[in-house]
Amino acid sequence: MAAAALYTPEVLGLAAGLAEYPWDDALPMIGEARSKSCGSTIALGLSTDSQCRIDRLGMRCHACAIGQASAAIFARGAIGRTLDEIGTSGVDIAAWLSGDPTMPAWPDLAIIAPARDYPARHGAITLAWKAADDMLPTTRKRR
Repeated sequence: MAAAALYTPEVLGLAAGLAEYPWDDALPMIGEARSKSCGSTIALGLSTDSQCRIDRLGMRCHACAIGQASAAIFARGAIGRTLDEIGTSGVDIAAWLSGDPTMPAWPDLAIIAPARDYPARHGAITLAWKAADDMLPTTRKRR
């Protein structure tokens, strides 16, 4: 029963939708992350416009359905944001996963909210945000 609550048709649809963000070697900025809890990995490539807002991205994600769905949720909401905004959102999501009752303001995050009760999935949920954080200069990292 617990797996049914986690792997809903919406979650599985998002995981499949990750194919909409294929890896592109031409993307100039690359970040990577690995979950210590489950071994899931992601490579995130992106480009920004003249105002330093994300205008294109691609991913190579090796994760469970929750991790893939989370990466798709990230991709859907990242376009138009700066890396600093992404970094702030990543901090908010990590706090929420650690027990902060406030749901972070990120589109569609509620779809994977049941995974919050499964700490082994937290690393996979935050992969895309950590990969984006990997692109920030060391002096600005929020980890």
